[in-house]
Amino acid sequence: MAGGNERSLKALKEVWRRAENSLCADCGKPDPDWASSTLGVFICLSCSGIHRNIPSISKVKSLKMDHWDDAQVQFLAKHGNAVTKATYEAHIPIYYYQPTYNDCQVLREQWIRAKYERREFTEPGKQLPYSDGVKEGILWKRGRDNGQFLPRKFLLSEREGCLKYFTKQDAKEPKINVKIDVINATFQPVKIGNPNGLQITYLKDNKTRNIFVYHESGKEVVDWFNAIRSVQFHYLKVAFPIASDNEIKNRLTRNFLKEGYMEKTGPKQREAFKKRWFTLDHRRLMYFKDPLDAFAKGEVFVGSRENGYSVQKGLPSGTQGNFSWPYGLTIVTPDREYLFTCETETDQLDWIAAFTSVINQAMTPQEYASKCLDAVSC
Repeated sequence: MAGGNERSLKALKEVWRRAENSLCADCGKPDPDWASSTLGVFICLSCSGIHRNIPSISKVKSLKMDHWDDAQVQFLAKHGNAVTKATYEAHIPIYYYQPTYNDCQVLREQWIRAKYERREFTEPGKQLPYSDGVKEGILWKRGRDNGQFLPRKFLLSEREGCLKYFTKQDAKEPKINVKIDVINATFQPVKIGNPNGLQITYLKDNKTRNIFVYHESGKEVVDWFNAIRSVQFHYLKVAFPIASDNEIKNRLTRNFLKEGYMEKTGPKQREAFKKRWFTLDHRRLMYFKDPLDAFAKGEVFVGSRENGYSVQKGLPSGTQGNFSWPYGLTIVTPDREYLFTCETETDQLDWIAAFTSVINQAMTPQEYASKCLDAVSC
């Protein structure tokens, strides 16, 4: 630390070492080394950049490189992460998604702005733009066939329990009408090529359909995301009245466990391996010719170890199909083996870890039912 007298430096270190300040106040990243001298929170470098963009609310300084005077150190000591969170996170709705350091920029930025700039969680029962059970507006949607993003009207309704979109503003009938309990939403800025890109998926005839959308406003797209979670939460509260709030919260939107390219061969295991984009959505392994395809070319159900599923490093000896990537893995199911290859050993090990995490979980009754409907040949 540069500058400052010995007393201030010692006091700053003592506050910094408190257990409550060992994680970033906004994203939970360990060992934050920045702080806000106006809010009194300890934050990581990444979140400090977001704070720097709202200078009327937060002024940030490095704990290692900047000078902290006595008054600023006393302010940190009086506040800190626990006291500040008690004010700015006092009334967060149970369904509101609180991002971590692994989440994308738009989620983390809007979380920080919602807390400190808009003060959305400081008062009980505050009317929020994603909490009234209905949301209507324009999102830019990617065309399934031409790949162009065009403005489309979307309507989310808790009363009807569905999400609709319309190809024209004045259209009376929606292009789709999707029940809220089969919808998932996850941010995909890299895949979509837009920092506010959101992937909405739903089940149609027990097959996954993808919709890719964005909005120019980060706040608006995050409001849509939390509105979907809000409607889902209230729907599930009615559908499962004895479930706890936390149990229901865990059934709301989820990030995909893993995505990326692998090569695959067919069921005879003699065909040439083809490069495909794979998405592991809990027990659904889907593959696409292109990451932005609306429909998967196939889906594989990944069950539990106790039901005969496993993942193995490498390919069976004597594999005949031609492949260009050297790092193989095999998914073993009660019915057959699925063979894949990865470009790098890191990809191989990451996929194996993702499959292992699923296979080690016991299956629920709903997943047993889903397996019966998911017999899609890879």
